[in-house]
Amino acid sequence: MSQENVKLVRSIFAEWARGDWSTSHWQHPDVEFVMVDGPAPGRWVGAAGVAQGWGDFLSAWNDFRQVPDAFREIDDHRVLVLFHFSGQGKMSGLEVAQMGSTAAGLFRMHDGKVTRIEMYFDRSAALEAVRLRE
Repeated sequence: MSQENVKLVRSIFAEWARGDWSTSHWQHPDVEFVMVDGPAPGRWVGAAGVAQGWGDFLSAWNDFRQVPDAFREIDDHRVLVLFHFSGQGKMSGLEVAQMGSTAAGLFRMHDGKVTRIEMYFDRSAALEAVRLRE
């Protein structure tokens, strides 16, 4: 198994930690972005779709942050990231931690590019999807 995929996903999370959600150099042209569950499930395709999906989601939050807890290489093409997040709802003032703040992202890669991102607000559902336990 290649650690290059883990390295790539770590770099994506580093960009997001700096508040840079706009980069797309790591995306395959037909990348799929899926919010599997949570407050705004949906599916978007392509760099513009990823930007729209993230933009719609992030617009509801102040100071939204994703902090990785672990990166797990599942196989040659998938990396699972367990993370927690923080932020405050713009309209409600609700702290995201009040909703539960552990989540996961499953990144699928091909030829050094991310082809699909699945975001799970329910970490256990992500673990089940890749047949792992915490």
